[in-house]
Amino acid sequence: MKKAILLLVSFITAFSATAQRKDFSYKFYGFVRGDLFYNSRENVEVMDGIFYLYPSNKVEDANGEDLNANSNASFYSFTTRLGLDATGPQLGNAKATAKIEADFAGYSTNNFLFRIRHAYVKLDWEKGSSVLLGQTWHPLFGDFYPDVNNLSPGTPFQPFNRSPQIRYTLKGNKFDLSASAIFQLMSQTSGPEGKTTDYAKNGVLPELFAGANYIDNGLTIGAGIELLSIKPRTQTTVGEKIYKVNERLTTLSYTAHTKYEKGDLSIAGKTVLGSNLQHMTMPGGFGVTAIDPVNGKQEYTSTQHSTSWLNIAYGNKWRGGVMAGYSKNLGTFDSLVNTSLLYGSGLNIDQMTTGMFSFSYNLLHWKTGIEYSVTTAWYGDIESCSGKVKNTNAVINHRLLWMFCYLF
Repeated sequence: MKKAILLLVSFITAFSATAQRKDFSYKFYGFVRGDLFYNSRENVEVMDGIFYLYPSNKVEDANGEDLNANSNASFYSFTTRLGLDATGPQLGNAKATAKIEADFAGYSTNNFLFRIRHAYVKLDWEKGSSVLLGQTWHPLFGDFYPDVNNLSPGTPFQPFNRSPQIRYTLKGNKFDLSASAIFQLMSQTSGPEGKTTDYAKNGVLPELFAGANYIDNGLTIGAGIELLSIKPRTQTTVGEKIYKVNERLTTLSYTAHTKYEKGDLSIAGKTVLGSNLQHMTMPGGFGVTAIDPVNGKQEYTSTQHSTSWLNIAYGNKWRGGVMAGYSKNLGTFDSLVNTSLLYGSGLNIDQMTTGMFSFSYNLLHWKTGIEYSVTTAWYGDIESCSGKVKNTNAVINHRLLWMFCYLF
């Protein structure tokens, strides 16, 4: 046993030395982060409240009291992160790099485990083109997100998703173009069988995205289009008979963004017209418009949401910022059979607004900051004829956050 261990250590040492001689290098990085937060009521959230989305709807008890009108607070540090950047050796004429990044946030509220955030390789050619293979930010998240202290960067007004993908980028003097094929993994679509990757896998066609940016003198203006094609079911049961069915829902979503940076000033904004973007940690979904009485085959329509945010931040060592966000439920494209056959998240919310105020103190290896946000969601009744929400009532959450971060 000892001989086997010594042989393994010798092999790793020899391999590492050989790799170094072939222009291979790597660098570790990461941070230790803690978040202390307070909410004035219960909310729709991820990771036990660290990743905050929006206030929960009112639920009345026998006396008409709101069961969700309870304040809560906690302190966590499981978003502590560790990463590795690797470079080289060359692959032909392409510069090869790779990234592995993980934290301890797990995959659900009750599973705080070591998890992969990023895992990809990238090839860059001198003429400006590059290919990325692996898991990283979804193109709808992109390089444009609010500069805030909260762990959720403006979500659900800002798309949030990391997925396995194949991405090609072509960079010019002032323009860059990109095309991506994306596959669902941790961020999944909800449907008849709950949340699962099966709807996207059975659809065979990956999620597709194409985008373009114009970049000049600190100003960036860009736009993109996304296509998602899923198969909600492959079989149905009518009475005691099982039928094979071929169901499909294909949707298009659009985004536009801009950012201006000069010195310590940053102004950024993004707008998304989304269809069935529930896997982007945003309100969205789809519903049933028709059911075949013979074999049970269903036809579908998606919900459509318009979501926008604007963020202004200024400073370096001392940095302050404000963010405003707005989301509107535009309903479904076609009438629904009934509202019980709707799948997704936040579908009974007509509109949402948020205002966020952040302030941070930044050193080379330290960052600490405070933040206040107020979010209002208007819940109501879903109309089957349009998928829109009527008879609304407003629910408000006030959130306070203090965070610290030691970076290495």
